[in-house]
Amino acid sequence: MPAEQRGSWILTGTTVAFVAAVYVPCVQRTVPGGDSGELITTACELGVAHPPGYPVFTLLARLSMYVLPSLSPAHSVNLMCSLLGAAACGCFSLTVCRLTGPGPGAVLAGGLFAVSRLSWQWSTVAEVFALNNLFVGLLFFLTASFHCAEDSRQRRKIAHWGAFSCGLGLCNQHTLVLYVLIIIPWVFYRLYALKELSLLGVVSLGACFIAGFLPYIYLPLSSYLNTARWSWGDQTTLSGLLTHLLRAEYGTFSLAKTETSVSLTTMLQAQLDHCLADLSPPVLVLAGAGLLLSTWDRTCCSVSWLLTAMLLVYSLFFAWRANLDISRPLLLGVVERFWLQSDAAVCVLAGLGLSHAHSKLERWHGLKGLWKTAAWVFTLALLGQMCHTNHRECDQSRNNVVERFGRELLASFPKDSLILTRGDLPGNSLRYLHYCQDIRPDIRLVDQEMMTYSWYVTKLRSHLPGVHFPGHWWDPVHHEDKDTFSLEQFLSHNTHRDVFACIGLPDGDSSWVRSFSRWPLGVCDYLVPAQRQFHPEQWAERTRRIYNWSEPHNSFHPASWERVANEEMWQARMKTAFFLFDLAERTRGEGKARLFELSYTLYTEIVGAHSDYPPNWDKNLALACERLLRSGHRGYSPDDLLTCSVQHFSLYLEKDPADPQAAAIRSAVSHLVKERDRLRQSRRQTP
Repeated sequence: MPAEQRGSWILTGTTVAFVAAVYVPCVQRTVPGGDSGELITTACELGVAHPPGYPVFTLLARLSMYVLPSLSPAHSVNLMCSLLGAAACGCFSLTVCRLTGPGPGAVLAGGLFAVSRLSWQWSTVAEVFALNNLFVGLLFFLTASFHCAEDSRQRRKIAHWGAFSCGLGLCNQHTLVLYVLIIIPWVFYRLYALKELSLLGVVSLGACFIAGFLPYIYLPLSSYLNTARWSWGDQTTLSGLLTHLLRAEYGTFSLAKTETSVSLTTMLQAQLDHCLADLSPPVLVLAGAGLLLSTWDRTCCSVSWLLTAMLLVYSLFFAWRANLDISRPLLLGVVERFWLQSDAAVCVLAGLGLSHAHSKLERWHGLKGLWKTAAWVFTLALLGQMCHTNHRECDQSRNNVVERFGRELLASFPKDSLILTRGDLPGNSLRYLHYCQDIRPDIRLVDQEMMTYSWYVTKLRSHLPGVHFPGHWWDPVHHEDKDTFSLEQFLSHNTHRDVFACIGLPDGDSSWVRSFSRWPLGVCDYLVPAQRQFHPEQWAERTRRIYNWSEPHNSFHPASWERVANEEMWQARMKTAFFLFDLAERTRGEGKARLFELSYTLYTEIVGAHSDYPPNWDKNLALACERLLRSGHRGYSPDDLLTCSVQHFSLYLEKDPADPQAAAIRSAVSHLVKERDRLRQSRRQTP
């Protein structure tokens, strides 16, 4: 093995070892938020994940559970992703080594990507992005190797491995297709220019490409066997398989099934802001230098421009199709994960830029070794600074918020309950704990959104014993059609179980309000027959301390699922008080004042027990004080109630001055202050 090649492998191995040493201690030990719970559950059950199915990830995740049986399923899959992330960084380093030789540029390419916030964050949890990063790195390395191949035999071999890798990569995340569609024409053009392109060669490359898709056989096989208690879709037919592969239920080439649109310039500006903040301006300068300086280097010129084309096409296409409102922090967090694929190209270009820069400076100014040493100092300083900056946010080793959220919910349900989940947070966390950890085997989980798909009842009915479906699917809009059913019909067929909705119910189907009532049980709602009598005091006592939750308010990043889980738990503390207030508003007669009093009492308890709490608590307590006063004040001092209302309305305006009702609230405060002044004046005048 030549010395340069040996040095490249040593440097790459060192980079991978360093990244693994950084990632592994930061791995989350429990189930993360988002899609992670569903992906782990799919691997536990050997089912099919959400579109497009992710068969390679599912099989690797299942393998990791066998290899690491002493760890929890979540921990083993999270650990697997960290190792995949480290391997991806090694591929980026090896790409630069292949083009410019081992040196600081190679370490910069792999290390920079490793310690950037997004890469680090999504390499320590069970998500498909670390595996996609690995496929991107593999394609970069094979592209560089193909370009630098010494003879036709080596080129053919690399081209065949590249074709297979393209197909295999598309079995994970379909965004890779934007890179594949640029690489394939480039490879064909290179082969044609070298007079090495033939019909037999094209057929052979096509066969390798198709062979890469073999893992997709897993989807119809799993669907046909139907042994998984959780699985998505019916892939036993060609139309069902294509629906899943093309993400038709989400909207092909879209991130979500939504009509929201964001302007192209807004999305591109957000991506640029991310690059400046997370990769730093010097790195972007180096990436530009890598492109310009490569123009005079035959070894790198073609590959550098190819990487630039990938970066531009991907960024433009994704900005066009990313239909999520990035003004909301959580949705911005969903979108920015897809910027990892373009970040990879930026990091490799930056590595090439650094390698070319110190080589050119040595050639122009002499002082051999000085410029390379300066490049090493710059690389290590930058990586050290980024590692220090991002470690605290990316270290998830003590993060168990989402799992505790799910455990608290499961502990609150009576025996043999039926849980209607809605959304990723409750759905995926409860599924993981129920199916992978075997917690609360007595309950049944039914996904509200999945129940609207025609395949759900057919495929999963056998795995939900004791749950009765009055039709083939739930249609919230046209539930009178044949084979469909309404929520009211579903609830009427399952009155033998306690039914809970977590979190909430969709707006489209209000049929249930005719026959059922909704009582708050923490984060969830208890759906009970309308004729069942409600006892306010008993229900208030039951829900008063339903969860053991100690996380401080506003203690997590706004774009994180931990923030969502924590906010749900905090708002759950006041749901009964809010429900009683709303019930009092709709009640006439003697019970009205009693309900206002109970609501006021509960609000006073939770506000008094915490120094930092959600702003809406102040607003709700102020309203409860005012309503209790108007309903006869039930023995409470009118002066105290007026003071309470003024105080908490004022506190609310301090915390949330942008409330659309701020002007009306200020007006109300003014009237309440005048009323209190009149009350106090009348008391002074009374002998």
